[in-house]
Amino acid sequence: MHQPWERNQMKDKEQTALMQEEIPAMLVIDMVKDYLDPRRRLKITPFARAIVVPIRDLAKAFRENGWPVIFATDAFREDDFIFTGRMKPESLEGTEGAEVIDELERKPEDLWLPKPRFSAFFQTGLELYLQERKVTLCVVTGIATPVCVLTTALDAICHDFRCVIVSDSTAAASMKVHLDTLNVYRKSALFPLLRVCTGSALRADLGIL
Repeated sequence: MHQPWERNQMKDKEQTALMQEEIPAMLVIDMVKDYLDPRRRLKITPFARAIVVPIRDLAKAFRENGWPVIFATDAFREDDFIFTGRMKPESLEGTEGAEVIDELERKPEDLWLPKPRFSAFFQTGLELYLQERKVTLCVVTGIATPVCVLTTALDAICHDFRCVIVSDSTAAASMKVHLDTLNVYRKSALFPLLRVCTGSALRADLGIL
């Protein structure tokens, strides 16, 4: 009879084995100039800048393994419906502020996917792009954890992709909001279809350095 700690170890090994059979794609959400420019003094900016290097390094590892890297970024219209509430116009389509920040070193083979709403799946064709490449797992990074990151993760599940939110490559306007959001989904009813883990744990599960 296995002890509880032994059963947990067996489950971890089974989960790692399953993860190494996945075909993953990395989604980098809303890492654009408007949101990461310190001169704009947005609350989220320092937290977003802190995850630039982890995202850049993880993207490099994905490319080295031949896995897709997708930059999905807000591209709103100035008269957009969402700006009739408290949100102020930003990351407007066709402007420099809606471009991916230079520090992430987007490559020609990466897909840049401007999106009209919060989820990377909303009216973008992302589902078909992933299906054509036989992707089974969406790895979600970027900002903001309780909005565009979460809606993208949940939409991944809705489109029958498993999903991982990378905890140390995502950010919100405060650490409390970030952690509170992630904690809801660490062991939700959607687990293990939707998982939360660190970048190092993800790398170990996928068998990459």
